[in-house]
This record gives sequence, structure tokens and C-alpha cells, in this order.
Amino acid sequence: MGRMEKVNQQVKREVGKIIQQDLSDPRVEFVTVTEVDVSPDLHNAKVYFSVLGDGASAEKAKSGLSAAKGMIRHLVAKRMQIRRIPDFTFHFDKSIEASVRIDQTIKEINDEFQESHSDDQGE
Repeated sequence: MGRMEKVNQQVKREVGKIIQQDLSDPRVEFVTVTEVDVSPDLHNAKVYFSVLGDGASAEKAKSGLSAAKGMIRHLVAKRMQIRRIPDFTFHFDKSIEASVRIDQTIKEINDEFQESHSDDQGE
């Protein structure tokens, strides 16, 4: 694991803990940090998150995270030993949503196949 991967994992872990334990904003109540991508110069970090609920929940969560950005950055600075604390931007991670849709589609196709296959055997 390279240096940047370690930094990404540590920032992900710390931001996730901060969101769960230190923020009291109800908009970020069901937020999970899925990935963090810190730039090599440590100036910026994209924080990808998922949230329980619909698109409106994702927008509210993003708004809550953006409002708490300064506090998150301050707490990360206190907990991590790196030369620069990045500026965070928050992005809704649509990959989980897409994965659920793909799973559902596969299940539907499998169910249709099973039904048609059982009809063929009944003849």
C-alpha cells in the first residue's frame, strides 16, 4: 500500500468517525463515508458518501456536510499527523445505488428465467 493510499484510508476513517460521533446535525445522521481521494499535494480531498434514503436525503446530507466542513477539517487536524490538512469537498457516491439497481435487475431476470424454465418442465 502506497503513501497516498494510507493517507486516503486514514482520512476516510477519521472523517467517518467525526460524522458519526461528533456531528449532531440530523441531516448527516445516516451518512457513511465510502471513499476519500486526497490530492498528492494534500491541498484537496474528495469525500464520497452514501446515505440511507432517496435523492432528497443525499442533498440534505451534502448540505449538512458542507456546513460542517470547517469543524470536520479542524477535528481531522487534531487527530492526524500530516503536514497539511486538505480542504474537503463532499460528493454523493452513486455506485451503491447503481449496485442495488443491478442486483434488482439480475434478480428479476433470474426469477423470469426460473418461471419460464419451470413452465418448460411442466409440459
